[in-house]
Amino acid sequence: MENEQKKEVVFSAIQPSGSITLGNYLGALRNWVKMQDEYNCIYALADLHTITVRQDPKQMRKNILDAYASLLACGIDVEKSIFFIQSHVHTHAEMSWLLSCYTQFGELSRMTQFKDKSAKHADNINAGLFTYPVLMAGDILLYQADKVPVGADQKQHIEITRNIAERFNGLYGNVFKIPEGFIPKNGARVMSLQDPTKKMSKSDENANGCVHLLDPPEVIMKKFKRAITDSEACVRYAEGKDGVNNLMAIYSAVTGLSYEQIEHDFDGKGYGDFKTAVGEAVVETLRPIQEKYNQYISDKAYLEECYRKADEIALKISSRTLGKAMKKVGFVL
Repeated sequence: MENEQKKEVVFSAIQPSGSITLGNYLGALRNWVKMQDEYNCIYALADLHTITVRQDPKQMRKNILDAYASLLACGIDVEKSIFFIQSHVHTHAEMSWLLSCYTQFGELSRMTQFKDKSAKHADNINAGLFTYPVLMAGDILLYQADKVPVGADQKQHIEITRNIAERFNGLYGNVFKIPEGFIPKNGARVMSLQDPTKKMSKSDENANGCVHLLDPPEVIMKKFKRAITDSEACVRYAEGKDGVNNLMAIYSAVTGLSYEQIEHDFDGKGYGDFKTAVGEAVVETLRPIQEKYNQYISDKAYLEECYRKADEIALKISSRTLGKAMKKVGFVL
């Protein structure tokens, strides 16, 4: 137990806003699994964040349970980590309001994701879309996280979290730990199979651009066979070969082979052979995850047992931080 205390705390969350993608898995979730032995990991399904975009209630409930079962299937171990559902832990919404009063309007208006999402959802530019970085800051600060694994596109969220925490600490003393964002070394950046200049996304307008964790093998193969490449017909990693570079990155991530080895193995072979090999390697990587997912999703009682237990622990930890912050502000507790 003494050793447990010395481990740094890692916090990370994922939105259950639809099917989890191959990009989510290779870019983040695989690292979440690896980090469980080295850190005290606290993971969340960020369902409060999901409603900045209109959701169908029935589908949202299904997505939450699907995502929970999927992450367990990927290897999140409830004996090693705390893996809870954000909306079940009321301290998140409360901390978000508290920190909103210590966040400047100008800081939020500079967030690039607000600009991007406003353009995408022009008919629903709601206040939550503007203030959700504060909720995200609260998510992290409630657990006194040392580190937050992030993609390169989320650095801004860590910066605003640190700014809010430093401002609050400057006024009231050492309440929050200042978290560090870090980009895990072996997180693959997976791009769309149809537009390799863009990140793979479940909201891709072209369904063939995105591979989902639960796609059947024949669907995965079809998507890889349709992947955009170029006219050179040579498997090599080079500038201007975005499609081939993306396929090589995916193949390297699932097989562990270096780019040099891949170039050697496919020397003189066409893109057809290469696309088939990538598709087959992805199918084999996802097969055990899909089998475990099917076991978990068919046992709703077990899923509930896992998240209720984690919700309780998360509430206990986060209540300590929220109580300390409220006391400093002057609330009568």
